[in-house]
Amino acid sequence: MIKRILPVIFAFSSGFAHSQIVRKYSNEFLNIGAGARGLAMGGAVISHQNDAYAPMWNPAGLTGVESDWQGAAMHAEYFESIAKYDYISYAKALDNNGGALALSLVRLGIDDILDTTQMIDPEGNIDYDKISKFSQADYAGLISYAFRLNQRVDVGATAKIVYRNVGKFANGFGFGFDVGALYHADSGWNFGGMLRDATTTVNFWKINEEKLSATVEGEEFNPAPEDRLELTMPKLNLGASRNFTLSRDLSLLPEVGINVDFAKTAAVISTDFASITPYFGAELVYDNLIFLRAGVNRFQTITDIENEKRKVSFQPSAGIGVRYRGVTVDYAISNSGVGGSNYYSNFFSLKLDMAPIRGR
Repeated sequence: MIKRILPVIFAFSSGFAHSQIVRKYSNEFLNIGAGARGLAMGGAVISHQNDAYAPMWNPAGLTGVESDWQGAAMHAEYFESIAKYDYISYAKALDNNGGALALSLVRLGIDDILDTTQMIDPEGNIDYDKISKFSQADYAGLISYAFRLNQRVDVGATAKIVYRNVGKFANGFGFGFDVGALYHADSGWNFGGMLRDATTTVNFWKINEEKLSATVEGEEFNPAPEDRLELTMPKLNLGASRNFTLSRDLSLLPEVGINVDFAKTAAVISTDFASITPYFGAELVYDNLIFLRAGVNRFQTITDIENEKRKVSFQPSAGIGVRYRGVTVDYAISNSGVGGSNYYSNFFSLKLDMAPIRGR
């Protein structure tokens, strides 16, 4: 069935894209992920994230919410608190067959940006009192559902509604879908796959040309772009993991996988059709109470500025987590730049699982 569906999806996507504008990094904030656990492991959770953070990694993992409900929240700040990233989710088991539903909200925003478009009048005079401030923010509402197809296979899907705002200058609405699946082998291995923006995600922009553009001495600045539609092409994430028992109280959960962009990028393996980036991460668990995590992803080929030689860069990450009954607190630190950047971002997340709290 999947073999029949995927060609239809990509045929629809490519045909529609010819008449629209395909943006390589459109809606990129939805590819960051959510939850300090997954971010500490470099995103190596595609095959085993099974809680209220699953909608951002693989919606099929929601089948792990087997009873009662879960709540999750995360906050992060980028580039010395210039940008703020937040996620909140509610997940609830619906029946005894592994069915689960989740509602999630995502926001990435930058506040207090200086607006200098009115600082210079048409005659070229400067008036600093005309400088104002605005915010640029991206929002997404997610509705996810997952269920157990059989004892080995879980499937899930997410419907996304996107709202993007650039102050008084522009705003856009979009919608799209993600689909995911998990396979649990008898050997203990778990295999996961998620197709982001499965039918492409479409954004419709409305631009306030009067506020955006400015004319100084007869010359127009900040002209409004002609394109008002943009498409986000599909991305495929594949992962495999297995839990290894090291001792009575100690276990190790590693995952390896690849991220596939259906576009030419700076990935270590890149063609005109697709680009492939490997990733891996691991979680060391002590008595299901304390968690140590590390990961690496986003392998890219870049040019060194000093000697103009090509080299491979990557993004490392690490973190820790503590769980008591149904309350889990996680922390992650990740290098948010490319090519040896010294910018590191801190992620804090909280998960509340009512089942163990109520003794279920």
